[in-house]
Amino acid sequence: MGSEAGGGAAAIDLLRSAAPFLPDADLLLTPGTGLVLVDLVNGFCTVGAGNLAPVTPNKQIEKMVEESTRLAKVFCQRNWPVFAFLDTHHPDRPEPPFPPHCIIGSGEENFVPALEWLENDPNVTMRRKDCIDGYLASFEKDGSNVFSEWVAKFQIKTVLVVGICTDFCVLDFVSSTLAARNIGRVPPLEDVVIYSEGCATFDLPVEVARSIKGALAHPQDLMHHMGLYMAKSRGAKIVDGILEE
Repeated sequence: MGSEAGGGAAAIDLLRSAAPFLPDADLLLTPGTGLVLVDLVNGFCTVGAGNLAPVTPNKQIEKMVEESTRLAKVFCQRNWPVFAFLDTHHPDRPEPPFPPHCIIGSGEENFVPALEWLENDPNVTMRRKDCIDGYLASFEKDGSNVFSEWVAKFQIKTVLVVGICTDFCVLDFVSSTLAARNIGRVPPLEDVVIYSEGCATFDLPVEVARSIKGALAHPQDLMHHMGLYMAKSRGAKIVDGILEE
């Protein structure tokens, strides 16, 4: 997680005491588990790669990439299913309120260097998405849903979710998937699990946000906590550790 000093640390402590949650038991990886990677692309993770990329090295994001890469290797070595969302946009289709990002052909829309190998791995299903919510972005024009079909094809009962941003694309995908599960749209899915160390969000301190017209402050640790909190409140399991058989 990103570091906070002084009043920032006090604010985080206050939030965690006012809106606490206990993590669930560490997840034991077993057959029937699928890994979902959310937007591990240059435009969100690689320093200086674009309008929404970190401007300096960021420990929370670096940890997220490291843990996501580790898990991707574990799943692919076991020939277990991996589903990867890649945020990708056409230049003439803005996504307000965000500035242009992850435009096709810019390189921002591609995997971070540590995960480029996934493009050629047979265990990986890739989906380029043009909206925040990956579940919605998985719908085809005929009404079918690529993610739901992936769950059914591999008889996935648990999806393990990692990626960026905890309180945006991760939260929205998880919330929609849980809602879809509740009405029987993603059988045989039972559990949606978020690995906290495998997720990250961006940092926009209040003093910086004040200098950007229309920007909202986005303190990293606070919003990471809130993203996890909101996901848990909607039925996701939040784990701090992953166990391998």
